[in-house]
Amino acid sequence: MHSLAMPDDASKPIKAPADTFGEGFVWDAWYVAALSPDLKPGTKSKREYLGEPVLLGRTRGGEVYAIRDICPHRAAALSAGRLVREADGTDSVECPYHGWRFGPDGACTAIPSLTADSDFDIAKVRVRRYPIVEAQGLVWIWMSSNPRFDGEPPEPPPVIPGVVGGKPKLVDHLDYDIHIDHAVLGLIDPAHGPYVHQQWWWRTKTSQHEKKKCFAPSEAGFTMVRHEPSKNSKAYAILGGEPLTEITFRLPGLRWEHVTVGEKQVLALSAMTPINAHKTRMNQIMWSDHWAFTALYPLIRIAARAFLRQDGKIVENQTPGLKCNPPLMWVGDADQQARWYHQCKREWNASRREGRPFVNPVKDQTLRWRT
Repeated sequence: MHSLAMPDDASKPIKAPADTFGEGFVWDAWYVAALSPDLKPGTKSKREYLGEPVLLGRTRGGEVYAIRDICPHRAAALSAGRLVREADGTDSVECPYHGWRFGPDGACTAIPSLTADSDFDIAKVRVRRYPIVEAQGLVWIWMSSNPRFDGEPPEPPPVIPGVVGGKPKLVDHLDYDIHIDHAVLGLIDPAHGPYVHQQWWWRTKTSQHEKKKCFAPSEAGFTMVRHEPSKNSKAYAILGGEPLTEITFRLPGLRWEHVTVGEKQVLALSAMTPINAHKTRMNQIMWSDHWAFTALYPLIRIAARAFLRQDGKIVENQTPGLKCNPPLMWVGDADQQARWYHQCKREWNASRREGRPFVNPVKDQTLRWRT
């Protein structure tokens, strides 16, 4: 993998090496696996995260769990089996091929083909368990670089500021047919708005201004420090008052905008989760205790869905070109966040590999661009 050389003059265009992208995933990290309401008691679903087949479910008792969706006997998908109530009241997943059963912790609970006098110890049979945490209405999954990892993660999932007003006001998702690296760059790109998101209620191609924003390092990423929203972004006007916004990016693929209007808050979270090397899920969730999200909910919902699908449409346009794996150009301050993303990603993986704390490569900086 090539290292990305940084020019002294950031205004000069440079080419990002083709293999900088698709360089792999961020491991030993928490990803958004689902929203809590998605998992009903006594249900399970077939999922894929970072290219790994996962059975994600919730027991009848309410416990969320995730185990590898491959039976160690003959590799059948456990998600195709049924949930079984054990004698002690706990749930197990039954393999559809030979009836082997596995509990939420991945331990084998039964092998029906064994005779009563068999001395085979089923305690030796397990499927991989993935640590799961429910917090703030989200289900987080820990994806370890070690396939034999069976402990507890060294850190809890991120706490997102501004989760207020009860359940989310808006929930949406879209699958992009690209590697998460490209999906994240679209997520943090500040210059595409007038071209991709042209609406009367947002901004037009002709409404472009020079922006000057201050950035600071934050936990596993960087933050555009709190400021007044741009005057040519009309959507903020419905909030009234004097809104202030702060935008944070955090590895592995989280971006949230936290808006305050006096004591009221709006939080828009975009969570990227790789399905595999060629597909990434964008989860879009919004919380708010602002009156506008009750009074204007139908309009806000339509606008938010349109916004996300405009991003999806440009990804469709981009995908054929990306398949050619071309070297891509990064130009000036508008692409500085892209550089930071790859620097943070390389440092994260290096720190995990070397068993040391993450050292944030981002420094306080003021960026300028037109949009």
